[in-house]
Amino acid sequence: MTASLLWLLSVALIVVGLLGTVLPALPGTALVLAGIVLGAWIDDFTRVGVFSLALVTLLAVLAWVLDYVAALLGARRAGASRQALIGAAVGTVAGLLMGLVGVLFMPLVGAAVGEYLAHRDEQRAVRVGVATWLGLLAGLLAKVVLAFSMVGVFVVALLV
Repeated sequence: MTASLLWLLSVALIVVGLLGTVLPALPGTALVLAGIVLGAWIDDFTRVGVFSLALVTLLAVLAWVLDYVAALLGARRAGASRQALIGAAVGTVAGLLMGLVGVLFMPLVGAAVGEYLAHRDEQRAVRVGVATWLGLLAGLLAKVVLAFSMVGVFVVALLV
C-alpha cells in the first residue's frame, strides 16, 4: 500500500471515529486512536512519538471510562435503583434501533420505567430518568471533547 493510501485510511479512521463519539454504534475514540497510531506508524514514529501516543492513549482511556461512569454517577446521585440502571441499559440498546432521537432519549425512558417498576413512584422515576439522561449527555460531551483533544495532540505533533 502506498503512503498516500495509508494516510487516507488514517484520516478516514479519525473522521469516522469522531462521528462515532456521538453515534453509539461506532467505537468512536477507539477508531480515532487507531487512525492516530496508523498515522504515527506511517511516519515511522518520527514526528508522533512515544510521548504523543501515550498522551493520546491516556485521553482515549479517559474517554472510555467517562463514557461509562457519567451515566452511572448521574443515576446514583439521584438514588437510582438497580432496575433503573438495567432500564437505562435496555433503553440504550433499544435506542440504537431508533436512530439519533432514540439514542438520546431511550436511556431516559428506560431508567424512568425501571425506577417506576422498582418503587411505583412517578416523581422519583422521572427524577432518576432525567438524572441518568443528564449523566449520559455529560459523558457524551466529555467524550467528544477528549476525542477532539486527541486529534489536536496528533496534529500538533505532526506540525512541530
